[in-house]
Amino acid sequence: MKTQNLGYPRIGSQRELKKAEEAYWSGKSSLDELLKVGKQIRIHNWKLQQSIGIDLIPSNDFSYYDQILDHSILFGNIPERYKAIEANQNLNAYDLYFAMARGYQKNGLDITAMEMTKWFDTNYHYIVPEFKKGQTFTLNSEKILREYQEAKELEIETKPVLVGPVSYLLLGKEKESGFHRLDLLESLLSKYLDLLKELAKQNVEWIQIDEPFLALDLDTRSKEAFHYAYSEISKVISSTSSKIMLTTYFEGLKENTRLAATLGTAGLHIDLIRSPEQLIEVLDHLDSKLILSLGIVDGRNIWKNDYSNSLIQIGKAVNKIGADRVFISPSCSLLHSPCDLDLETDSVKLTPEIKQWLSFSKQKLEEVATLAGLTSGISNENLPEKWNRNQAIQRSRQDSSLIHDLKVKERLRNISQKDMRRSNPFPSRKEKQKQSLNLPSFPTTTIGSFPQTSDVRSWRAKFKKGEITESEYTSLLKLETEKAVRWQEEVGLDVLVHGEFERNDMVEYFGEQLNGFAFTQNGWVQSYGSRCVKPPIVYGDVSRTGPMTVEWSRYAQSLTPLPVKGMLTGPVTILQWSFVRDDQPRWETCFQIGLAIRDEVVDLEKAGIRIIQIDEPAIREGLPLRKKDEAAYLDWAVKAFLLSASGVQDGTQIHTHMCYSEFNDILSNIADMDADVITIECSRSQMELLEAFGQFKYPNEIGPGVYDIHSPRVPSKIEMVKLLEKAKSVLPEDQIWVNPDCGLKTRGWEETKKALIEMVDAAKELRAVSK
Repeated sequence: MKTQNLGYPRIGSQRELKKAEEAYWSGKSSLDELLKVGKQIRIHNWKLQQSIGIDLIPSNDFSYYDQILDHSILFGNIPERYKAIEANQNLNAYDLYFAMARGYQKNGLDITAMEMTKWFDTNYHYIVPEFKKGQTFTLNSEKILREYQEAKELEIETKPVLVGPVSYLLLGKEKESGFHRLDLLESLLSKYLDLLKELAKQNVEWIQIDEPFLALDLDTRSKEAFHYAYSEISKVISSTSSKIMLTTYFEGLKENTRLAATLGTAGLHIDLIRSPEQLIEVLDHLDSKLILSLGIVDGRNIWKNDYSNSLIQIGKAVNKIGADRVFISPSCSLLHSPCDLDLETDSVKLTPEIKQWLSFSKQKLEEVATLAGLTSGISNENLPEKWNRNQAIQRSRQDSSLIHDLKVKERLRNISQKDMRRSNPFPSRKEKQKQSLNLPSFPTTTIGSFPQTSDVRSWRAKFKKGEITESEYTSLLKLETEKAVRWQEEVGLDVLVHGEFERNDMVEYFGEQLNGFAFTQNGWVQSYGSRCVKPPIVYGDVSRTGPMTVEWSRYAQSLTPLPVKGMLTGPVTILQWSFVRDDQPRWETCFQIGLAIRDEVVDLEKAGIRIIQIDEPAIREGLPLRKKDEAAYLDWAVKAFLLSASGVQDGTQIHTHMCYSEFNDILSNIADMDADVITIECSRSQMELLEAFGQFKYPNEIGPGVYDIHSPRVPSKIEMVKLLEKAKSVLPEDQIWVNPDCGLKTRGWEETKKALIEMVDAAKELRAVSK
């Protein structure tokens, strides 16, 4: 019985890649230094997997920014606006690559970045491919071949990883009308076939092709595209010694089972964590040769595998098709898991009792190897000990007194429908808010955070190490907060924020002040590019111990007569961006968090905060991948937000923020959330998303983001005015707010100030025209 892995974290166990990238982007290090770090991470990952005993180790799972962007480069899918970079002899291939991801604004060029959106229902963001009618593709296979040879030189045979041609096209977007991106399949496929031939010449044994769309609802055209693509791939592969492992994840194959099992590949991988019930149906559809890879270890959560449950599933497959046709694997790429639990040495932050319940990427692969050993009956004196230890840990978690809080459970049972709606409808609230806030047309604001400078981060580090006192730390943060408030007043923003300098992360900060959460030192996962997050761990019932943000909001509001927003993260986003307990329904955990946020909202109102923002950027991300499951999720997700927001009076204005998601299909549910103001990401798509809100006749107020904060380029006033004119063409003027796409925490002060000055001037110009 073989083992395989679908992908390993590429950031480095100490975020080495992030640090190297940001040093390179800022001009503090060379390209050679960046490439050296990348190679060191790849080598470490390959050797680690080899030492654990994984048989099929992936290559080409490493990326300097995003694997889908890598595929756009691989197949020459480079939008026309970047041709000037390609043509500039002073710029290299990595300048082009990072310009596509982040935009480019120097050397006389000003080029916007490509769109970015969520990778299925994860918090990872990918760079959206752009397609034009009749476009052609070229093959640039240097990266994938080089990385395969790098491993070969270490005497490690790897399995190159590709995103399949159909999924790659479906992940993209048509940039002009009159065609469908699947029209480009024949042209794109010819380059895939050339690549497969090149890999076969290198004597590659296994090639992993990811087709996650096979686990989604497919229309007839998409199914035909899969049949066509893999019939052509089979023709090429059949004349070589290479084999294809077709990989699906994040959902079950369900009605696509026969399709996936008959595409002519040598292997098929299925996700038995997200869809354990699919195993029997898949086994019934296998032919006499197809190898089945069981995604039996959770690639997206951090709980230790229960060997007893996994061995039952493995046993069903072995009994049906034989051990030689069964592979053991994580459910999906380990990109979504932290690197190594062994690095967690702080027993205060993560207690030994909780730590024993957990498993990170390295440990997950050890679980894969152990499960294969237990199934195969290998004579190994360590296996019985591992089994006994695993089962003892499962019992300890089940019986732990840390997990359950009867008061929280009782409060949850007593929730009523009245707790999940505002006192009066929006039109009535709008009039009261208009009188109390007295804001101009096209009011300007930011999403919440301001740049966390190296000074701010160093103060936090010194405070945690005990090098400065809490009083000294608070005084420094108050000075920074006052500077931010004064600057916002000076530049002319209408609704201010306090800057969030006291916060490490928009989820972690709240989790640290809630019961039922645990934290890691090094549990980093990639969100996009160099952006890494350290998700909290929700291990038990959630409750608030006391006010979390009130003092900072009250202090900031005391500095100015202008309204200062209270800034909170919503219950769905806290849930989605945490590693969540798997011993109760997710909605129960979400409602528990919603009650805690509700208490904070009420306390902010009592403290005189007139505008409270409850960010929910992850609400679309949590949408199930199958249509039939969407309604149940949206019902409890919307109710969780309403539960958090509905404890205030009509005159208190509730904002929410959402970003980098496609909202068109859930606009009625967003309207049901009944936030007085919603701010959304719009600039990368040039306000495309806003058209859907206009067509829907969204009833409440909207702040369409007018500039992209994930790019270092500073847009001009003219550029933002044009975007706002587009907004005016689809929305009434009295509905429109003016703001950036997202929070400004990751940006520098220089570019932030320049961009916000341009933004305020753009709003002033619109007001002048409207008069």
